[in-house]
Amino acid sequence: MPFSAPKPSYVIAPTPKVGRLTRTVSGLDHNRQNQQINVVEERPLAIYLNSQEIVTAMTIGDYPEYLAVGYLRNQGMLLPTDIITGIDYDEEVAAVIVRTVRETNYEDKLKKKTRTSGCAVGTVFGDMMEGLDDLTLPASQVRTSWLYALAHTINSTPSLYLEAGAIHGSVLCQKDQPLVYMEDVGRHNAVDKIAGWMVMEQAEATDKILYTTGRLTSEMVIKTALMGIAVLASRSGFTAWGVKIAQQVGLTLIGRMRGQRFICLSGEDRLIWDADISRIKAEPKRNARQR
Repeated sequence: MPFSAPKPSYVIAPTPKVGRLTRTVSGLDHNRQNQQINVVEERPLAIYLNSQEIVTAMTIGDYPEYLAVGYLRNQGMLLPTDIITGIDYDEEVAAVIVRTVRETNYEDKLKKKTRTSGCAVGTVFGDMMEGLDDLTLPASQVRTSWLYALAHTINSTPSLYLEAGAIHGSVLCQKDQPLVYMEDVGRHNAVDKIAGWMVMEQAEATDKILYTTGRLTSEMVIKTALMGIAVLASRSGFTAWGVKIAQQVGLTLIGRMRGQRFICLSGEDRLIWDADISRIKAEPKRNARQR
């Protein structure tokens, strides 16, 4: 009997047909024929914490409040104990202001980032790494049957990626059900939107799985761990640093999920091997250059 995934029950699903997220452009193909294709829009969004501008992110423009809250939380600027008193989004000036009871001032951190503009990502990375020191991830378990079901459902869900490409997706899941599917031009933005949703909806992280369409990099591992999620999976591959950090914090890291195959490079003790892979449709093997 062939494998069939359960019908998805998304809380938030991709919206590939929303006109403001893509634009139709014309060009010539390899046969010199006129073609019209949809391309993803990219817009700046300024994120403020109280009266201080923190960053300007390039984004597709959906769910700006979730993006702002998630970014600030994942950068350690919005603390778990902070009380948010308001989130104001002004579409005309492309800005989100997150307001808290606690007075905040991250001038020194932002000056440090500006001074090292050539390696600003490294500065952010270091700040995020500090949040991992005392982190303990939940001792949850994940069934391999859930992983196959999630991969099948997510990869067949209508999305901006299938509509226009040039975009990344991240999906918050519970058991074999995808819940919140976010897309953006940067995989970090998609994850931050999920983090923001979890903060604003007070969603529990202990029983969740995060699925990403992109590479399993150090940043992806760190953000997943800081969100309190113990399992990160992807159709794509790994970076060595991402694997090392996952092993250090005890995060279950699963990649190269294609057809019957996947590889777990960290946290394999959480896996329950219950899937009958004979029911899973195989995909042809690809060489290393295609992965």
